[in-house]
Amino acid sequence: QLNQVLAREWGADWRGQFAHFEATPIAAASIGQVHRAALPDGQVVAVKVQYPGVARSIDADVDNVASLLRMSGMLPHRLDIAPLLEEAKRQLHEEADYIREAQQMRRYRTMLAGDPAFIVPFPVDALSRKQVLVMEFAPGEPIEALQAAPQAIRDRTMAALLGLVLRELFEFGYMQTDPNFANYRWQAETGRIVLLDFGAARAVPSHTIEAYSRLLHAGLQSDQDAVIAALIEVGFISAATLQRHRRVIDDMVSLTLKHAGRAGQFDFADRSFVGPLLQHSETIFADRGAWHVPPADTLFVQRKISGTALLAIRLEARMPLRDMVTAVLNRQETQANGPQCE
Repeated sequence: QLNQVLAREWGADWRGQFAHFEATPIAAASIGQVHRAALPDGQVVAVKVQYPGVARSIDADVDNVASLLRMSGMLPHRLDIAPLLEEAKRQLHEEADYIREAQQMRRYRTMLAGDPAFIVPFPVDALSRKQVLVMEFAPGEPIEALQAAPQAIRDRTMAALLGLVLRELFEFGYMQTDPNFANYRWQAETGRIVLLDFGAARAVPSHTIEAYSRLLHAGLQSDQDAVIAALIEVGFISAATLQRHRRVIDDMVSLTLKHAGRAGQFDFADRSFVGPLLQHSETIFADRGAWHVPPADTLFVQRKISGTALLAIRLEARMPLRDMVTAVLNRQETQANGPQCE
């Protein structure tokens, strides 16, 4: 089957493109697998090959999920998830387009040029096709291998990854929204992070950026009312939900601000606030009339933020979270205002 796919993309004599090609994949995911190979000039490359029929099945698969949700009664009938499903289809089609992914790799190589923390492999355009992506092979260990590293290394690595999320949101206005741990590799000898898989990279709308900015500003100021207003603006909660559960939401925001707003090092291993937070959320979850679907753009951004936080929890990282957020918001304001002159 692999031979059929590559012969369709490169011709029956496709092996002549390589000095060596490993038929056994070195990695596999939901829509494709990766092989290591060497070009005739000795350059070692990774070849990502899409499974046959994946792109053609996306719309039907998402529609089937929607049908299961409707038939199971898992979601209230009043919830309109059609816009979210259409957005999911669009992003999955983008992820299945490897020519587009090669373009996103080049975009990130430009945005992160000169940043010593990251390595973004370069695509080999002459061999890349819509369902086959050839790129520089960048060696590294799974990012979870950092669990055995000293605290200082874990902290530095996670500060770089969280810093990247903040830059994506507030500086680039462009974000790779899939935080799957397999999309990061760790180079112990260089201390650098290899970034992989840019199929889910997308622009972040300005209104989403502005809403997150107001949310974080309000959090830094411990302004509970402003935080709640920003949560509605971002789309995490609805005005109707707030009206039905104001006291619970007040308690949840207060608890979060108390834990996350502390100065100094933020310890991601400290989960003492999670239990009480979940207890509060159960009240809202039990009220199906209060359920709310956030906008798709918010969900994609939050997927990246939450996934990065989960990795920080896994690595038990510590970092000056409040200072990092303050610094990036200050840079955002400086860029927005432009150079000042008297």
